[in-house]
Amino acid sequence: IIFLFHFFYFFLFVLFIFFFFFFQAEDGIRDAQESRGLGDVYKRQVSTQSTGIWARAMNSTLETQHEDMIHDAQLDYYGKRLATCSSDRTIKIFLVEGDNPQNQQLHATLKGHNGPVWQVCWAHPKFGSILASCSYDSKVLIWKEAGNGQWQIVYDSGTTHESSVNSIAWAPNECGLALAAGSSDGSVSVIHYKEQVGWVARQRDRAHNMGCNAVSWAPFGAAGAALGGAAPNPKTSVLASAGCDNKVKVWAWDGNDLDGAQFEMPQADTASDATPGHTDWVRDVAYSPALAMLKNVLASGSQDSTVIFWEETRDANQLSYRKICQVGFPAVVWRVSWSTTGLILAVSCADNKVYLLKQSSNDPSSWEIVSQMENAAE
Repeated sequence: IIFLFHFFYFFLFVLFIFFFFFFQAEDGIRDAQESRGLGDVYKRQVSTQSTGIWARAMNSTLETQHEDMIHDAQLDYYGKRLATCSSDRTIKIFLVEGDNPQNQQLHATLKGHNGPVWQVCWAHPKFGSILASCSYDSKVLIWKEAGNGQWQIVYDSGTTHESSVNSIAWAPNECGLALAAGSSDGSVSVIHYKEQVGWVARQRDRAHNMGCNAVSWAPFGAAGAALGGAAPNPKTSVLASAGCDNKVKVWAWDGNDLDGAQFEMPQADTASDATPGHTDWVRDVAYSPALAMLKNVLASGSQDSTVIFWEETRDANQLSYRKICQVGFPAVVWRVSWSTTGLILAVSCADNKVYLLKQSSNDPSSWEIVSQMENAAE
């Protein structure tokens, strides 16, 4: 039964990976026509400009009507709406419920950014229809649906960041309405909503030298809670960030403030000189869902063409990570994304391929490539 359960989720993940993952920004520092500044010297590896979303599972194309390259595409919680963003400085929202392409229609076009929009992110539906976006214009915008296809900006980060905002991520819904952001100015911020006050931003300057490329929240509560025997829920939430300083850092969010770095990878006691951490920019970072793991596992992808798996250990109020596995790839790693169960990791590389990794059945500390998919849309 366990085997059939794992196989079922593996099959679903392969079907839909191209729909919501591959056409997300292939570069962690999502470069467009403009220079990103602050150490951004890498240019896009693929010259083809795509203005449509191709779904391999459905063998159909959604024409977005974007006038420039698409950098991200995200389905909402229920999978009924798709948000896309582009270098044309717009965000488009489509109704995509059902398999019939004729039922897929443009719902709204959002205009508010003054530069390429790198990423979009849906909030949990318990908070209503809320969408966040980040851009080269150094801003984070939070949008809320007002009805009849109309959306309004309820938060504008203004001058909080001094350079391009490269990544955003909503915290687990149990933590409230909180959005993390990483910027090329090297800072990491958390924007959260407080009753009777409104939106408040807390920022940690110089979190990463030369810039922050990605942020990811750890699952709420103790890892492995779904499997029983979990420890009590932690008092703080955990946020990881990836930077141009070749490091992954972990921060604590207590609901009001972002504490200093709780842990930094690599450290002398987590990586030997023979097997160091990343040796180039860390492009992306992602925590595994808590469903299948007894401990939190963090995956980081880098410009050095490797993915490293880090295992978390909590001891009272102390947090630590150890490197358990490093997997090499034939090209630069742009993005990493976990399946819903946390059993499979998808890795998008600069060779236009998506690799699927699974934990070895013989060695739990080893991850191996079990499949790969090529972009056949071009």
